[in-house]
Amino acid sequence: MTPRRRRRMFLALAVALGSAAAVGLSVNAFRQNILFFFTPTQVAAGEAPTARPFRIGGLVKTGSFNRETGELAAHFVITDTANDVTVRYDGLLPDLFEEGKGVVARGQLNESGVLLAAEVLAKHDENYMPPEAGAALEAARSLQPRAEAEAAAPAAPASSAAPDPYQ
Repeated sequence: MTPRRRRRMFLALAVALGSAAAVGLSVNAFRQNILFFFTPTQVAAGEAPTARPFRIGGLVKTGSFNRETGELAAHFVITDTANDVTVRYDGLLPDLFEEGKGVVARGQLNESGVLLAAEVLAKHDENYMPPEAGAALEAARSLQPRAEAEAAAPAAPASSAAPDPYQ
C-alpha cells in the first residue's frame, strides 16, 4: 500500500469514527432530554416513569388548590375526570391558573405518588387545550358509565291515554 493510499484510508476511518461518535452522543442527549406526556389515568395505571421527569395534563380539580399564607408552595389536583394526581409546586403559578381550567405540569413522581412539579403551564384562552390533553379528556369522558348520562337526560313525555275525537 502506498503512503498516499494509507493516508486516505486513515482519513476515511477517522471521519467514520467521528461521525459515529457524534450520532451516538446526539441520540443519547435526545433520549435523556425527551419529555413524554401522560394523563392522570395513565399515571394511575403505572405507565408514567418514576425515575425521570414527564409532563401531565388535565383540569385543575375544583376545590383542590391549597397554599399556605406567605408560602410559595402550592398543592392541587390534576384530573381527567376519571383519575386524579396530586401536584406540589414551589414557585409562582401562571396568572391564568384557576381551578376547573386546563393545565400542564412538568415534574417527577415521588415515592407517595405526588408529582413534584418543576414547571406549571396554564392554557392561554378559552379555546386552547394541548391536543394530548384534549384527547385524554375525551377518552376519560367516554369511559364514564352510561347510567350517569341517562340519569342526566330528561325523561320522555308520557303518551296521552285520551281517545282521538276524530276517529
